[in-house]
Amino acid sequence: MSSVEQNESLAAPASAANTPLRRALAGSQMLFVAFGALVLMPLITGLDPNVALFTAGFGTLIFQLCTKRQVPIFLASSFAFIAPILYGVQTWGIPATMSGLMAAGLMYVLLSQLVRWRGTALLTRLLPPVVVGPVIMVIGLGLAPMAVNMAIGKAGDGSAELIPQNIALWLSLPALMTTLLVSTMAKGVFRLVPITAGIAVGYGMALWFGVVDFSSVQNAAWLSMPHFVAPEWHWQAVLFMLPVAIAPAIEHIGDILAISSVTGKDYLKKPGLHRTLLGDGLATMGASCFGGPPNTTYSEVTGAVMLTKNFNPVIMTWAAGFAIVLAFVGKFGALMLSIPTPVMGGIMILLFGSIATVGLNSLIKHQVDLSQARNLCIVAVILIFGIGGMAFGIGGFSLQGISLCGIVGILLNLVLPKTQAH
Repeated sequence: MSSVEQNESLAAPASAANTPLRRALAGSQMLFVAFGALVLMPLITGLDPNVALFTAGFGTLIFQLCTKRQVPIFLASSFAFIAPILYGVQTWGIPATMSGLMAAGLMYVLLSQLVRWRGTALLTRLLPPVVVGPVIMVIGLGLAPMAVNMAIGKAGDGSAELIPQNIALWLSLPALMTTLLVSTMAKGVFRLVPITAGIAVGYGMALWFGVVDFSSVQNAAWLSMPHFVAPEWHWQAVLFMLPVAIAPAIEHIGDILAISSVTGKDYLKKPGLHRTLLGDGLATMGASCFGGPPNTTYSEVTGAVMLTKNFNPVIMTWAAGFAIVLAFVGKFGALMLSIPTPVMGGIMILLFGSIATVGLNSLIKHQVDLSQARNLCIVAVILIFGIGGMAFGIGGFSLQGISLCGIVGILLNLVLPKTQAH
């Protein structure tokens, strides 16, 4: 018996690995852990939270099919796509944006075949940490103004005041502080749900101040079909979204390494990185068919797997099933949409800052030497292009934001001469 199997047998009462009922309870716990971040993404971008729940469950099942149900992973909304989706929805509408997200999913699929053909060496040569790190930083820092605007009671773009600032701060700051305290001081499984805790406290404060509108909840049916949206072909949205898949694809490798270390199995070899990337890509393409956000692996769920020793992928099947069922509860989606903007803004301050920190940590962990002119130039141009809002346009097509950063970073890495060893 392997050490992992021994751990599973020792943790059997707590691991919920023995009976269908225990597996179901463990699956509901995994969904609860992912829940806060899962619904936050559609609430920020204007997508339907019920659709996001459905596509998270549906995408997880696709991933399990691609990986032969060997990896205990739950897929849900990817935060890397928040800024591009916001821009796409405002510029072209949701159906056109979905066609772009389908193209991003196709990019994942193509990368999976590249990995299958050449291994990870070519991927890491095209997308080294000096490129991926600052691109991830741009994802977080570029969203900073939106988080602050929402936290002080304005619309994300600052165009309108939704709630007076003096009241908004009483909602956003307690939500932020709760999220901070739970993530740093809570014990056990409670440490894995800081976003859910922050939303709960912020929502409670909003009820106290009487700024929650329950009319949509009262009018919603208990059982209803999610507001699915079919994609509509739009070449500008497709070209805009394609490069956005670069950073999440590299982050996917880190997530697979993390779950491998937790379970004691090498998922890069079996079922293989090409299969996990394929699962991510097909799940994202599937989500775009229904109007849902693109899918990615969730570090919160990986933490829950580590804590509970629930290594059985069947548990994620239960979590996916619960997500799909919950998607058809109409009042649930209406309740999520009733969360006041400042509550989400407070949590987003930490969330977007954390994304930027992940990018910074990537540079540090891989010991990228910024005293070298080549590395400094690549990082500097990516950051300023991304945060400053640089855009290149030809006719009706415009390349900007994360898309532009990813392409420029790759080109600079290929063109600038390597530093000669002394």
